[in-house]
Amino acid sequence: MDSSAVSFRVAKEDLADAVAWVAKNLPSKATQPVLRAMLITADESGLELSGFDYEVSTKIKLPAEVETEGTIAVAGKLLADIVASLANKPVELKVNDSTALVRCGSSRFELPLIPLDDYPQLPELPQVTGSLNPSLFTDAVTQVASAAGRDDTLPMLTGVHFAINGSDIKLAATDRFRLAIRQLNWDPVSEGVSAKLLVPAKTLQENARSLDTSLDQPVQIAVGAGDNVGAEGLFGLHSHNRETTTRMLDAEFPNIEPLLPKTHSCVASVDIAPLQEAIRRVSLLTERNAQVRMEFSEDQVILSAGGAESGHAEEAVPCEFSGRDELIIAFNPGYLKDGLSVVRTEKVFFGFTESSRPAILLPQPEHMPEANEDGQFPSPQSDFTYLLMPVRLPG
Repeated sequence: MDSSAVSFRVAKEDLADAVAWVAKNLPSKATQPVLRAMLITADESGLELSGFDYEVSTKIKLPAEVETEGTIAVAGKLLADIVASLANKPVELKVNDSTALVRCGSSRFELPLIPLDDYPQLPELPQVTGSLNPSLFTDAVTQVASAAGRDDTLPMLTGVHFAINGSDIKLAATDRFRLAIRQLNWDPVSEGVSAKLLVPAKTLQENARSLDTSLDQPVQIAVGAGDNVGAEGLFGLHSHNRETTTRMLDAEFPNIEPLLPKTHSCVASVDIAPLQEAIRRVSLLTERNAQVRMEFSEDQVILSAGGAESGHAEEAVPCEFSGRDELIIAFNPGYLKDGLSVVRTEKVFFGFTESSRPAILLPQPEHMPEANEDGQFPSPQSDFTYLLMPVRLPG
């Protein structure tokens, strides 16, 4: 194809969505300026826009009237800004020597072409491993990624761990202060598929959020099949006209099973909405150690924060509490709010052992567990668990 004469016409709305999605994954400051480029390939089937920074690749196809076929590269984020500002009229692009001329209504822009000589080869999407509902996938990733770490010096904590076993997937993430686990079912290509993968949480969450959940089409997860699952080191997603690959993390995810308590010395059930509002208000007075104290008793939980210098805030929220007369425990308010925001029921179930040991947050079960003969409450069955380390109480 001759890139010196590329010419096409495309609907503004289609182009705006496509360039915005690809540009979002392009680096703002790249060590190689060519990686800021967006590739535009025009052929008989329409347009294909793509980007790649050696870690994440994106590719999207859209219909267009192509007059002259070819491939060009232009500054991706600049093109996205330009197209977003255009009137809602057809957009024409025509290459003239080393310049791409963009016209829309009375608007006219000239963009320098970026040479393709140094542009890296885009990775191919691995073999499809299985598929699932896009809404289910997006919700599960959102729940789990909330607990992932952000410290790049600890790469094993910055990812979402996928444990695939036949038709079951367990997603998990932790930053050492909290842990989120979500279990779900999917449709694998092979019933015997088994793999453990660690995918960068930030990229995975951005890709999950960009899925069109209104489409009645499953999202395909592509990491290989048979004995080659994960062998290429790429985690691929394909949905409708979009596909993306992400280089997986080469790190060992910690063993999380011993952290999960099977029984609890006391349990509680609280309405999430008023609890979130109370946390928001009392945490206005948290000091640098950032803790909200929770004092549970039979029919209420009293939240308090602050100290001698910052003042004191206190608010009571109704709750059901069983197992002992009272429990006093403290949490980082931000981590607590993160957990409550991804519990998908109106009430949250708390399971406690001691005020110095991790607590679990679960979606409210149909029936509250009853104490066994040892006075312990078994953990309810749940497809989502959020485990939270407490903050040490003064004294």
